[in-house]
Amino acid sequence: MPIPSSLIPSRFLTLVAHLIIVIIIFWSRKSNVLACLPPSYTPHQYQSRDTELIVALSVTLGMFLIELLGFFSGVSMFNGTQNLISIAAHCSACICLSFFAFEEWECWTYWYIFGFCSTLPACIEIVLMIAVFVLKKKPL
Repeated sequence: MPIPSSLIPSRFLTLVAHLIIVIIIFWSRKSNVLACLPPSYTPHQYQSRDTELIVALSVTLGMFLIELLGFFSGVSMFNGTQNLISIAAHCSACICLSFFAFEEWECWTYWYIFGFCSTLPACIEIVLMIAVFVLKKKPL
């Protein structure tokens, strides 16, 4: 299997692995929310941090939707550069989010992981979609 075509299954698998880890964190977010709070906290502080983490995870799911739409529509499936960026970003996200879940990192660290590992490939995907659907360029 040539290298560019072998990137396609790798990209799909890392994307799905990242999605599964985000869903797991969504279900078990209580420990991460508690890690964000001082030893004595109010219910309002807990609710605020829980809402912050829910929003971050929900926006991440939206980014997955954008990336999966571009991938399955064929816009970026055969684009080697996007495949490499997506594989690197989602593989990094899987590693970081595993530590986030198991080591109970604070909530603010999720925003950094989100920015580098979810936003970057989704923004490139949007640019590729605009190039193909609006500017009528051929997908690579």
